[in-house]
Amino acid sequence: MSKTLAEIARQLKNTNKRVQLIYAFNGTGKTRLSREFKQLVAPKNNGSEEGDDSGQDESSPIKILYYSAFTEDLFYWDNDLQGDVEPKLKIQPSRFIDLVLKEQGQDRNIISAFQRYADQKLTPHFNESFTEVTFSLERGDNQRSGNLKISKGEESNFIWSVFYALLDLVIGAQNVAEPELRETREFDRVEYVFIDDPVSSLDENHLIELAVELARLIKSCKSELKFVIATHNPLFYNVLHNELDLKKNGKKEGCYFLGRLDDGTFALTEKLGDSNRSFSYHLYLKQNLEQAIAENRVERYHFTLLRNLYEKTAGFLGYPRWAELLPGNNQLYLNRIIQFTSHSTLSNEAVAEPTPQEKQTVKLLLAHLIENYGYWNEATTPFNASRT
Repeated sequence: MSKTLAEIARQLKNTNKRVQLIYAFNGTGKTRLSREFKQLVAPKNNGSEEGDDSGQDESSPIKILYYSAFTEDLFYWDNDLQGDVEPKLKIQPSRFIDLVLKEQGQDRNIISAFQRYADQKLTPHFNESFTEVTFSLERGDNQRSGNLKISKGEESNFIWSVFYALLDLVIGAQNVAEPELRETREFDRVEYVFIDDPVSSLDENHLIELAVELARLIKSCKSELKFVIATHNPLFYNVLHNELDLKKNGKKEGCYFLGRLDDGTFALTEKLGDSNRSFSYHLYLKQNLEQAIAENRVERYHFTLLRNLYEKTAGFLGYPRWAELLPGNNQLYLNRIIQFTSHSTLSNEAVAEPTPQEKQTVKLLLAHLIENYGYWNEATTPFNASRT
């Protein structure tokens, strides 16, 4: 049954399930769903800031913790373009930051968590007002490098570490049954945690570690706090699925596949088993692309699906880089076309309708993959989420 993202958000909110785990491909609408859910739980007042993760003014009780690409908007770089020596990661004022850093003093815990996912020598340094953070490499001899501009992946890991510290605080506070005995009453009204893809830049070992730590924290929660976790990463999904023991029939937790339909609506389909057993994600990618090509309705997000299919095929066949599967005579050019189109984020790039040449590229590259890398050429029925 097709629904809008707002309707799916209401479905997620109205369930009694403690954990809801959602698998969806990049470009499907996970981040937009997280915003719809946040707005439903804690409608944004006129005076609140767009970047404020609480979504409410300072006097409102916090009802939801929220991690997504929008959380990263609280952090931005001052790159010192003139001197090129003092890059700083600036932190926008928000209730989220005030709670975790200024009021609860979690800076050391954040640094420790970040170094687990990055490098033990790569050290964040907060200023006294917690309005900016710099990064340096500690050499172990009481010396350190100058300020460094860390990678986008390291930046995402750092922001996740900030969020994780706050989540740990909330669960710890709510685990004290008597509210008057809690160290803080700020988190008494938190009802939901929505986490949207914290793993985009982690290698497999750190991804598994993050998933195990998150599952451990969720299992330690003794309150009525509810969790919604959405991801495009099958390994992250599978680790959470197993660590949270969601494979057992009859448990209250729910697992879903979020799909976007041809008319722009969505379907949230309940699934049993991990992604390998339940979603057959590589077959879905192939079928989705074949259907779009056959009906001449290739859009830009199909480049993301095509890249995902190449990545999964390369991983299965043992290739270190997915681009090695591209046609050899034009490999560099095709790699750049897929990279640029699947990661396009600027508004003037985000055009739904590709050029005829781009549509032909999707068709040729899918045919190349099927013909050269062992896909079984049996006719299959294209996936339609509304009929599952």
